[in-house]
Order: sequence, then C-alpha cells, then structure tokens
Amino acid sequence: MRFLIIIPAHNEENNLSFTLDSLQQQSSKDFKVVVVNDGSTDRTAEVIRKYTETDPRFETINLQKSEHQPGSKVVHAFKNGLQKQSMDDFDIICKFDADIILPENYLGTLETAFAANPAYGLVGGLLYMEKDGHWIYEGNSNKNHVRGPMKAYRKECFIQIGGLRETLGWDNIDSILLDNLGWKEVVLPELQVKLIKVKGADYTIRPADYYGRYFYFLGLNRFLAYIASSKEAMKSKSPSFFFDIISSYENCRSKKMELKITKEEQKAVNDQRWKMLKKKWLKM
Repeated sequence: MRFLIIIPAHNEENNLSFTLDSLQQQSSKDFKVVVVNDGSTDRTAEVIRKYTETDPRFETINLQKSEHQPGSKVVHAFKNGLQKQSMDDFDIICKFDADIILPENYLGTLETAFAANPAYGLVGGLLYMEKDGHWIYEGNSNKNHVRGPMKAYRKECFIQIGGLRETLGWDNIDSILLDNLGWKEVVLPELQVKLIKVKGADYTIRPADYYGRYFYFLGLNRFLAYIASSKEAMKSKSPSFFFDIISSYENCRSKKMELKITKEEQKAVNDQRWKMLKKKWLKM
C-alpha cells in the first residue's frame, strides 16, 4: 500500500522537523509527503526546504495565510495539498499535523491493519502529551476515535464520505459518515503518537462560542444540541455555561449559517447521536 500524507503547517518552525524526521525514520518507505505551508511568517519554509531538497518523497505547497477559524483552516490547507495530487497513485490518504512524532512502525502497522481488514476505513493510534518529563495519554475519553492530528483513511472510504469538510467538527463528521456507510474506525492503542503542542492553543474563540458553533456545524438538531450543552455545563459545574452555549448555537441558527453536510448526512449525524444518547443515558 502507498501512503499520501498531507501536513498543513502554519508557523511550525519549532515542531515540524520532529514530524518530518519521524516520517523519514519509518520502517515502511512507500509514501509521499506534501507539506502545505499556510502563510507562515517564521522559518517554516526553510525547515521544509531541508527535506524537499534531499528527499524526493517530500513536496511543498505555499499558500497565502487562510482565515484562522477552528476546523476550517486546517481542512482548507489539506484540500489544497490534495488537489495537486492524483489519488489514483495511492491507497491510503493521511491528514497529519505538523507537531506530532510518530513511532517508527506507525505506517507499517497501519498498512498491516488495512490489508488484513477490508472493512477498516479509518485507522490511527493514541495521542500522548509530555508532562513533567514523561509522555502520558492525553486523556480523550473516547479511545475508539482517531483524533484529527493523525488520520489515515482507506482511499475508497475517503472518497465515499466525500473527503473532509471545511467546518468545525470535521473530525467527528468523518467518523459518523463512514460508520453510516458501513466502514469501521479503529484505534490501535499500541501506536503511541507524541503531540508536541497543545491543541487549541492558537484559538481565540470563547469556550461557550466554540461549543455552540461546534454543535451547530456538526448538524445537531435543537434537542440534541441542548442535551450536549447540558453535558458540557455539568462538566464545568456552571449553569450559566449552558445558556452561553445555547446562545451561540441559536445565533448560528438564526443566521442560517451554511452547513458543510447534506440533509441526508445531517440525518445520519443526528441518528448516531440519538443512538449514543439512548445507549449511555437511557440504557436502551
């Protein structure tokens, strides 16, 4: 299997070399890397050049800086990288972040998993963060979900779900859509991926606005959005947080902001959320 790896990068001069080094050190060598330099103002371009000038598997695309919105910015850069490639030449389409360190067997293990299991549509490892000199699991409550920094899709699955959506919530939308089409999302816990930079550190959006917009762009109906908002409010032990999230969600609804999913896909999202709600809360 041949991998196409697309890495969006904006001002990653301190992190990108770790990611690219870990790719060069992979036991599986049949891959192509496209680094999309999204308007960087630091030395990111120089870091990329060290690899493109010495390793033919590495290419770069330079963009003007896109609008910094959670979710949409990184997918916009990813799509620009994908458009310049022929997917006919590849079997696995990867979206990796520019601040991760992959274990040497990462691609090889993915290849083995995909080859042995035709139903696998999305495969990845687990994220680890450094704390007090030790790498610890970053703590996402769902260990069955492949996180955004290390997505690897079987090409046929990627095409069937319509690729990635330029919207907040894209890395959950993909999971729901592929599941609805009969593909499996699989996390291989033995693959420990080191995350160098804390996610969301560059976002200026308030948490309540983030969740309200996230629930809207995910396509949740009002009932499910209110349920999800109440869960976040309970986590923060703040009743006012619930109303702030709802205000953000309703603001998106009143403006009829464009969704990046179809009506059929929106129904699939809500059906899956309702199924989860019945299983976890109602024990049905």
